Amino acid sequence: MKNPRVVIVGAGFGGLFAARALAGKPVEVILIDKHNYHTFSPLLYQVATCALDPSEIARPVRAIFSAHTNIQAFLGEVQGIDPQEKTVTVDTEGTAHQFAYDYLILAAGSHSAYFGNDDFKQHSFELKTLEDAIDLRNHALRLFERAVWVDDPQERERMLTFVVVGGGPTGLETAGALYELYNHVLDQEYKHDSLRARVVLVEMLPHLLAPYPEKLRQKAQEQLESLGVEVILENPVAKVRPGEVELADGTILLTDTLVWSVGVEGSPLGNMLGVSPARGNRIPVDRQLRVIGLEKVYCIGDMSYLEDPEGQPYPQMIPIAQQQAKLAAENILVDAAGKPLGNFRYHDRGVMATIGRSRAVAWLYQRVQISGFLAWLAWLLLHLLSLIGFRNRLNVFVSWVWNYFTYDRSVRLILEKSDPER
Repeated sequence: MKNPRVVIVGAGFGGLFAARALAGKPVEVILIDKHNYHTFSPLLYQVATCALDPSEIARPVRAIFSAHTNIQAFLGEVQGIDPQEKTVTVDTEGTAHQFAYDYLILAAGSHSAYFGNDDFKQHSFELKTLEDAIDLRNHALRLFERAVWVDDPQERERMLTFVVVGGGPTGLETAGALYELYNHVLDQEYKHDSLRARVVLVEMLPHLLAPYPEKLRQKAQEQLESLGVEVILENPVAKVRPGEVELADGTILLTDTLVWSVGVEGSPLGNMLGVSPARGNRIPVDRQLRVIGLEKVYCIGDMSYLEDPEGQPYPQMIPIAQQQAKLAAENILVDAAGKPLGNFRYHDRGVMATIGRSRAVAWLYQRVQISGFLAWLAWLLLHLLSLIGFRNRLNVFVSWVWNYFTYDRSVRLILEKSDPER
């Protein structure tokens, strides 16, 4: 009897962990992604701020599963899903390929949400992909090079003011890393030009880090401000124009750099299923992680919508995607064997966010609250162990040690296409 075929769409944390759980099992796995690598997205901001090389947080998908004969990885972009015929159509450089499946796992993740302000997008930088991180790095380094030639104080201020929107972990990590890069690394190279950068974090709520307890929220703000970042609360972005950001109270921030890290919504890939999406364009699933109304189709991670025991949707977080991936894989195996499926139960090990050198906050198992140097060490250890591949871990560890003792960030290269049209 032929083993059932499982098609997994997306090689992010959800897709990767689902494939890992199916490795060596009596199933044929087809893993499809529009990139040929898996990105460790929590460290994208470090690529954007010159702390790490892109190759240090990415690993080729084929290399990850090279030892598993039942897993095949394909580079391509999904163009269509037919749940009735159980097929997935994939485009590869203009050629369409079709895969039939017995089970389908959708793990295509999410993209940045602008909450009806789509006109902001053309003036904003995001940090969702490696390309985003490299674009921001190129842009920021180029601004410093341009500022050297500028005599007008107002124009120079605009070039060297960086606005980060969003008071979640990504916003804090990005703002802190930007400030450290510009005012502790680049200032040594531009010391004859007296260039000093300004980093502003804007949050619409009256506090940072909404899911955290009040004590850690306050600690995070204190650490961020002690670093030198300006924090603006309860004053959301109202308008974005070339060269300036206007806040709700009329405050104008002159800037050429707006980093948007406010929220995300489910991948538009879910629209191909023909089911009505829930809030945030997420696909409703049952407690076994099956798409409601479809057979043999699972949806996990940022794309899926499932409410917790308190009636609140599970947040779009990596640990949730990983745990859902494992359950989806297990349910496929037990379903193929004719056994009952398991329900999803999230085991919360806590949350943490780094703010800068020796600055961080952590809420472990929703019981233990720590901040400062100890929380920073915990953050470093967790992320180091979570990286895919020993070589990546070793390279990142060496880079972090070097950065800590020297304040040096070696990846300060402006790399752009010589011919944008090409």
